[in-house]
Amino acid sequence: MKNNFFYNKQFSNIYKRASRLSEVISQILYGEKFKILSKRKDWVKIQTSFDNYVGYIKNEKYNKIHKPTYKVYSLKADIFSKPNNKTKNSLPFASKLSIIHENKNFIQFDENKWLKKKDIKKIDHKEKDFLKILRLFLKTKYVWGGKTFNGIDCSALLQLFYYYNNFFYPRDTKDQIKYSRKQLKRKVFKKGDVIFWKGHVAVCIDSKKLIHAYGPEKKVLIMPIIKTIKRIERTANLSIKKISSIKY
Repeated sequence: MKNNFFYNKQFSNIYKRASRLSEVISQILYGEKFKILSKRKDWVKIQTSFDNYVGYIKNEKYNKIHKPTYKVYSLKADIFSKPNNKTKNSLPFASKLSIIHENKNFIQFDENKWLKKKDIKKIDHKEKDFLKILRLFLKTKYVWGGKTFNGIDCSALLQLFYYYNNFFYPRDTKDQIKYSRKQLKRKVFKKGDVIFWKGHVAVCIDSKKLIHAYGPEKKVLIMPIIKTIKRIERTANLSIKKISSIKY
């Protein structure tokens, strides 16, 4: 337990190396648990507890004790310095927090930090309808390594469904392919089918359309399944690697 910490800022980039000029490989959210592997002046090398992701964040003071009782259920939960006094900051979807104080419409989760009650759910809440979660991110810009309202990539869009529901799922597409259930053979796609390509993933919302964070379109959007498969084959020279299903 000595090396368990909890991220207590809005969110942060996780860098491949100890430099802001390094590649952003993922992000860590408010309330997320991690271990410190090593320290280097202004940086710490961490391993996230949920998916064992390794990278660097800034060396700051982090909480050692955090027992979350609620989590953010909106794309972007505005932070208030006191009820009805909104700041410029927000917590992203799936941030995990505990309540210090509450009134009719707001909860306090940290010093001078309040959220609207409508933006949170109890920590044990399960959302079985994956579309409710994935649709929150529609039109969110595509950002490699992102997993928040500021930007998200294709594998994070899928992983966040599992993270919110407290079930393990890998961060990167290559690992998601290995981890996913047995390969399905489809003549007609179904709601919940997960289509994997090398380096990309999309989720079918019905038999004709899918949702994904798509780099060439620079955002999360819904597209026709067949046209998307043909486009990826034509522009990236990639065929489908695996078809699985979104289950937990």
